[in-house]
Amino acid sequence: MPIELVTTDGVFALDGGEWEVTNNIWLVGDDREVLIFDAAHDHEPIASAVAGRRVAAIVCTHGHNDHINAAVALRDAVDAPVLLHPSDRMLWDVVHPGDSPDRDLEPGSVLAAGGHELGVIHTPGHSPGCCCFHDVTDGRVLSGDTLFCGGPGATGRSYSDEPTILRSIRDRLLTLPVDTVVHTGHGDNTTIAAETERVLDRISELGLSGGG
Repeated sequence: MPIELVTTDGVFALDGGEWEVTNNIWLVGDDREVLIFDAAHDHEPIASAVAGRRVAAIVCTHGHNDHINAAVALRDAVDAPVLLHPSDRMLWDVVHPGDSPDRDLEPGSVLAAGGHELGVIHTPGHSPGCCCFHDVTDGRVLSGDTLFCGGPGATGRSYSDEPTILRSIRDRLLTLPVDTVVHTGHGDNTTIAAETERVLDRISELGLSGGG
């Protein structure tokens, strides 16, 4: 399987609030090597799904606690570097004050494992360092909490901004082929085609214009 799903349950905490959530963790690769996207709540089921394969990297889609809180333990378990966009370092430091990610995610770069190559797309808005990952060959994008089945990720909390996330989606995701499958950070898969109208409608409601 080129992509595998692991789910874990836990608490998303921000701005003094707490919410019970189920997170999607995605493994992309083959029977020898994988990339892990997000490290949520409990490292053990993720490490178990790796099943002894080489892990090229543990890639954090963004720095909210429910996507990184198992990152250090998972790094120790599978001996792989943790990657995070530097704009979310302040969120990382709340969860792991005594530790650091190993490398920065660089927009425009390519992550590779098991014959798959995924381009790094910076999509700020849900948080400043949110990134998505586009597998051109397989026609899929891993969207983290930027785009869900049902529309954009949440805004309205610290470090988030609705116009920013809408522009990110419009300029960097809606430009992908319409049949691109979207693998989300929570909930069901969707497609670019299925989400385009509601995103553009909201952009129109807010009177947003211009690229960027």
